[in-house]
Amino acid sequence: MQVDFYQLTQSTAEQVVVLLAANTLAAGQRLLVVHADPAARERLGQALWSAPAAKGAERFLANGEAGGAHDGRQPILLSDAVEPANGARFVALADGVWREAEGAERVFLVFGEATIDDARACWRMLGERAGLTRNYWKQEDGRWVKAA
Repeated sequence: MQVDFYQLTQSTAEQVVVLLAANTLAAGQRLLVVHADPAARERLGQALWSAPAAKGAERFLANGEAGGAHDGRQPILLSDAVEPANGARFVALADGVWREAEGAERVFLVFGEATIDDARACWRMLGERAGLTRNYWKQEDGRWVKAA
């Protein structure tokens, strides 16, 4: 599994999730976006619907809230738990809280100032696991740069 840490310094969680979602779909994968707060999931869903998709995809990033009749068909599923009913192997933890993602190929931990200490502890904890790759991304001049 690969875990990518994205520290929010210039962009919002919504902006980063839109970028991750567009790149995930362009790679032919599905995405599960996890956030504990229902209002935040609503904002994430709206950002995905209204954002122009990248790399020749649709003009929006179709998504739905978990628990619906068509969860399995959603390219991007929003949930409060790591239960990929859409078959996603890519998971974005958009609230900065680490959750185990069994069977995931790639996990994106999006965190800000409020959860930076938890993200650092998670980095250390994951560093002790075999078969796991970690990357840390930060923004410089509006671009994401791999820092570790």
